[in-house]
Amino acid sequence: MRGLDGGGRFSWAAGGTAVAGVAAVGLFVVACNAGGTGARDAGPARTDTVARATPSLGEPSSATAKRVNPVALLQGDPKVSDTVKRDLKPCVRDEYPVDTSYGKLTGGPANDVVVNVMTCGDAVGIGTYVYRENGDAYENVFAAEAPAVYAEIDRGDLVLTKPVYGKDDPMAYPSGEEVITYRWAGSRFTVRDQVHNDFSRAVGGDRDLEDSEPAMTAPSDN
Repeated sequence: MRGLDGGGRFSWAAGGTAVAGVAAVGLFVVACNAGGTGARDAGPARTDTVARATPSLGEPSSATAKRVNPVALLQGDPKVSDTVKRDLKPCVRDEYPVDTSYGKLTGGPANDVVVNVMTCGDAVGIGTYVYRENGDAYENVFAAEAPAVYAEIDRGDLVLTKPVYGKDDPMAYPSGEEVITYRWAGSRFTVRDQVHNDFSRAVGGDRDLEDSEPAMTAPSDN
């Protein structure tokens, strides 16, 4: 997860995301003899069976799993607020501040899609959404729009993290965070677990310098 400066779990630097797909990946392993000098050192061909880790026919690998255009999905979704849509602009050229994850959340035959929308400047989350494939379209089955909200797929559960701000907390230094775990139950997500974390105010770089530095005094004339 992202980490907040000052002991938080978020960092505002955009990064890979964000966010990474959770679809199963078929891994092909090829054994090589690094110390050989060529075919003459290899010896006779082996006749024993070599097992390969290959994806089953019924489970597509991440390379073949269906992908979506998250920006088009958000712009065409009436459940996404006008504010988020208005702020959903490319940061650099055609690169949008969007993290997209694919994985099993709702028990359907296809991967579900988790989309996190962030700000360009500091990668602060402004909305997170879950889409479930429904025929030829995708249905929005979860939405949360709040400052610094971010969601991930964790072993079949949806884990949402959002900071908790006190009255005088700057954006970079919240007082704590809520970590909420959702699980699909029938036709909607329900809360399975909720954890509240309070952050120490004794750490966090320069945020407490005003209180910790001694007051400056004018030099004496002596």
